[in-house]
Amino acid sequence: MDKKNALRAGALAAGTTLMMLLMSSPALALTRDDGDDPGTGLSVGATLGLYVVLPIVIFLAITGLVMVLDKSNPDHRVFKPGKAKAKA
Repeated sequence: MDKKNALRAGALAAGTTLMMLLMSSPALALTRDDGDDPGTGLSVGATLGLYVVLPIVIFLAITGLVMVLDKSNPDHRVFKPGKAKAKA
């Protein structure tokens, strides 16, 4: 890509990003809506447990279930360097 096309692509990306930032409305986090009833905040431990520990535990549970319930051929599960089969 030559310099002119790279400059044009950069200007387009910067312009698009700037327009999206200028056109988006602020979050208005301090302004309450009618019927808004926020609960109490999460502690640091609860936040880490919910967004870090829980996904890891779910991932490990799914991985364990897949490994336990695997019905494939046992020869295909582990690589054995000396036992490579050649297909004709």
